Amino acid sequence: MTAVKYQDCQLSGDCCQIYLSPNLALGFRLGNPKVGIKFWGLRAICPHWSIEKQSLYYNDIYGGTIHRYDYAENKTFTAKIDGYPVISFIIPVKDSKTEFIIGTDKKITLIEWDGISEQAKFLKTIGEVEFDLPDNRFNDAKTDSKGRFYAGTMRLEAKGDIFEARLGTFYRYDAKQNKFIVLKENIGVSNGLCWNESGNLLYYIDSCDLDVKEFHVDENGDISNERKVVDFTVNEDRPPFVPDGMTIDTKGFLYVATFGGSTVYKINPKNGKIELEIKLPCEQVTSAAFGGPNLDILFVTTAAKEFKSPQPPPAGALFKVTGLNAKGTPMYSVDLS
Repeated sequence: MTAVKYQDCQLSGDCCQIYLSPNLALGFRLGNPKVGIKFWGLRAICPHWSIEKQSLYYNDIYGGTIHRYDYAENKTFTAKIDGYPVISFIIPVKDSKTEFIIGTDKKITLIEWDGISEQAKFLKTIGEVEFDLPDNRFNDAKTDSKGRFYAGTMRLEAKGDIFEARLGTFYRYDAKQNKFIVLKENIGVSNGLCWNESGNLLYYIDSCDLDVKEFHVDENGDISNERKVVDFTVNEDRPPFVPDGMTIDTKGFLYVATFGGSTVYKINPKNGKIELEIKLPCEQVTSAAFGGPNLDILFVTTAAKEFKSPQPPPAGALFKVTGLNAKGTPMYSVDLS
């Protein structure tokens, strides 16, 4: 296992470059004077790289904002949606330039946004789950290579210790039948998910299980054959972090963000071996996604505004890691047809 830590730091305007080694670096956005937006201090999650728009979409879950980092322009645009103070995810809609789905409480909501304006428009509610669980909300969500939508729920952090409740459920949304298919129940915090390049294996994190699991995926998108890939407990004790969001590269290695661990772990799912530790200068690392023109930049989201433990800058910044000698698999828009 290799561990890389930040060793040197250079500031240039509103950008910061942190050098981990001669060939490996972190860069992050402190703010953008042109549009007057500050990017530290967010509870940023669920990064989604759009190949078509060469942009990274992500959201500030409790800030109620959605964001688009334009790679070519090297700046970020931010918008709000009236009436939605909590947004769990943002995913582009297939064959649309301006439509997205977002997670609002226990709903999937369709919105319209040009990616520039400071206000996005509510269009309609796509679906809702768990009417009998008012303290639950959607958390992480993604789509597979066929545009099928997967997402899970959790109990609100403000309602108590996340390890005490197993009230969440992991779903697949069937757009043709307009219904949610239950894939897994008794979830603590439904979190990171990604598929291998072939799409027949799903990797999934329930943060409260402190591990990563693998599932086989059939033609319908349903899952089976659960297998534990890696266990983060130490002698059955909790580590000082929980696994959070996750992504994957073309060789099948997983990149797991650790909330409270200041680290993204590169993991070989075949044997559970940690191949690389990418250290960041903030504790609350929430997720990761490959992007850039060649899908070889690892974008990493972090949090500052966590419920019990607010963090100083650069917590809440969007980081990019270069020099990994790895390429990510594409991320896909959701198919609502």
